[in-house]
Order: sequence, then C-alpha cells, then structure tokens
Amino acid sequence: MMKTFLIVLDSVGAGTLPDAERFGDTGAHTLKSISKSEKFSIPNLLKLGLGNIEGLDFLGKVENPLASYGRCMERSNGKDTTVGHWEIAGVVSKEPLPTFPKGFPKECLDAFTAETGREVLCNLPYSGTAVIQDYGEESVKTGRVIVYTSADSVFQIAAHEEVIPLEELYEICRKARKLLKGQWGVGRVIARPFIGEPGNYQRTANRRDFSLEPPAETLLEVLQKNGIPTVSVGKISDIFAGRGIGRSIPTHGNAEGMETALSLAQEDFSGFIFVNLVDFDMLYGHRQDVDGYAAALTAFDEWLPSFLNALGPEDRLIITADHGCDPGDTHTDHTREYTPLLVYGKELPTKSLGTRESFCDIGKTVAAWFGTDLTEGSIL
Repeated sequence: MMKTFLIVLDSVGAGTLPDAERFGDTGAHTLKSISKSEKFSIPNLLKLGLGNIEGLDFLGKVENPLASYGRCMERSNGKDTTVGHWEIAGVVSKEPLPTFPKGFPKECLDAFTAETGREVLCNLPYSGTAVIQDYGEESVKTGRVIVYTSADSVFQIAAHEEVIPLEELYEICRKARKLLKGQWGVGRVIARPFIGEPGNYQRTANRRDFSLEPPAETLLEVLQKNGIPTVSVGKISDIFAGRGIGRSIPTHGNAEGMETALSLAQEDFSGFIFVNLVDFDMLYGHRQDVDGYAAALTAFDEWLPSFLNALGPEDRLIITADHGCDPGDTHTDHTREYTPLLVYGKELPTKSLGTRESFCDIGKTVAAWFGTDLTEGSIL
C-alpha cells in the first residue's frame, strides 16, 4: 500500500535560470530573498537536504540529509502556474501562452459581454490588490466586472461578493473560459471575489482558477487509466481542468492544504496525491511581502515533522515548486527560476539528484513508481 505525495510549494524558487534575462528576471532568487527575514526558520527542510541543493548552500548544508536533493530547470516557454504544473506532470509547453500587456482586444471583450451580460472595467495589467481599490467602488455601483491581466497568461475577473454572488461569478468565468480559445487562449481564467467598503476592499479566499485543458496526456491521466487512485488538494484540479482527477479536495490556503494532506497520510489507501500550497505565491510573492513569505515557509517547516511521521514505510514524498515569485525583486510578477527538489521515503536511499533538465523528471519518476510510464523526462 503505497501513497505518493507531490507537494508543490507554489512559487518557492531556487535562483534564476540561465535564460532568466529573456523573461526580465535577472538576479531573482525567491529563497535567498526570504532567507534574510527574521521570520525565516526552516530546520526540518534543512534536515531533508534543502541547503545541500546546488545554489542553496547559503541556507546551510547537513552531512547526512534525510532526502535526496536537487533542483529542476523549466523546459517550457513560460513561468506561470499552468505550464509549471503541466511540465511537472509530463507535458512541455514549447509555445508561450498568449499574454495581453495592453489589455484584451475590443472584439474579445464585446464577445465576453454578449456571452455573460456583464460590461467590463479596467482591462489593463494590474496588481490584484490595487485594482479593487481603484475600480471596486464603480464595479459595485454599476454591476460591471473588473477584468485585468498581468505578465502571465491570465484573464482575471473581480467582483464584490454581495453584488455578484460566488456561483454567478464562477459561471461568468466558465463562460469566459469557453470563449477564450485560439488567439485569446489564456492559460487561466481566474475568479477574484472581494468584499468590504470603498477604501477598504479585500480579496477573499474564494478564488477559483479555470484552466485550459492540457494539450497532451498528463501523469494524472496515465495513473488513472492504469487504475491508480488520484487525489488533488487545492487548485490542482482547476489547473488540469479536472482531467485525470479521481477525487478533488479544494482548500482555502496553506493551513487547510496541510491539514488535508496530513489527514490523507493517515488514511488507508494506495494512490497519488497532488498538493498545491498557494499562499506563498498568492498572498506573499505577488504582494512582495518578504516577511509574510518567510513566515509561511516557516509554518510549513513546523508542520513537516508531523506529516513525515504519518507516512507509512512504503509511502513517498516529493517537495518542489512550479516557478518563482521573488518578493524581494523589482516587480510583482512570477520569476523564471530553478525549483527545489526533495524526494523522501523511509525506505528510499538518499543521494544528490543534481540539476535536472526538466520538471518532467518528477512525473516520469512518479509514473515509474506506480509501474507506468511517461514519454517526457528521465527517472530521478
């Protein structure tokens, strides 16, 4: 009875990739930035070998790490959640997903309004926290939704929960998802509900992502076809458009995600559990909150021993990330970085995994553990 957990620490990057300059991210280093905070304390991740990874020796090496350790390069042409997770699951995105640095074209928004019955405010790249302060009051008064984007391939829709109830906002997003194909085919349509009064609007935890379907078969689908139970925790099901997911457990933030993962570790079943912990990225990286980011990783580290103790002798754990989002750099967007890689099992030997040429090596390895295979990647 083997359970394999793959935990993605969303945006916990491990230093700029060689091609980072092409993405405007020269010098970005998420872990280095947060390591300077007094809120940063990760003794358990260091015991696993995080500081033994190439480029992370400033964290402190240990002589006998409890896990195998390395770092991964991204082969996909992007630095966002969608392509990062797809590559982890065995699909390389060679062409970048479309972005809209000047906003979405008029014909796109006209079609959106015709389909949803809602007119649009903003239509610019914008900070998610700033956009609701600048456009929230008008949105509440008029019933128009706030549409904005970023450096990522996203179509974000913000609305006040008391004006447009959550289920209606989600339905608007579903209609937008069906519309946004081809030249408008953004990676994600994101529901961004908020609450509050003018001057004090706040985003809620009721975000939902509506992703493009992966362009090829993923690890999740391969496992499911071969009778291996698959469980998603957090926004994983959204990222993969539900494909290959046997059981989906949505969560509202890291604490709930970690609680759910621990509960699953204590259940008696065999299968694959894919976990995303989104707060690092959503609450701290994009908001350039170094101390908040550091405290969030400290909280994960404090939780880690209880989780490791709950794992059975055959169970396995992979900890990684999907991209960077350096809270100490000069912009609020994702950053093109290596991702850390820790592979733990009570009966697994430990070794250096070096620098992997693709996130796909993770999916390839998980597939092999369950007696299946993926086309892309090399086994760790």
